[in-house]
Amino acid sequence: MARTIIYTYKEKEKELLFSYQQHRNLHEAVAEAEGIDITEFLKMEVRLELISDTKAVRNYRDSHFKKLGFGRITLKPKENLGVGKKNK
Repeated sequence: MARTIIYTYKEKEKELLFSYQQHRNLHEAVAEAEGIDITEFLKMEVRLELISDTKAVRNYRDSHFKKLGFGRITLKPKENLGVGKKNK
């Protein structure tokens, strides 16, 4: 199921449809949407995952994407509707 990403790039807030079938994580999706090649970053991230804990990898990812000009990257909250109710 596709979700919506809300992210900030160069101080402009944007939205993007996201699916785990196409991308491993939110960061890959927003980089592709902005036309940024993160091949070298992904190679380094895999190396870090082998030798470090998840917090170190997350810190590396966050600082790298800040350098690229990204701000907040998050999933848009789902609207929880009751059983049998639909959006109007």
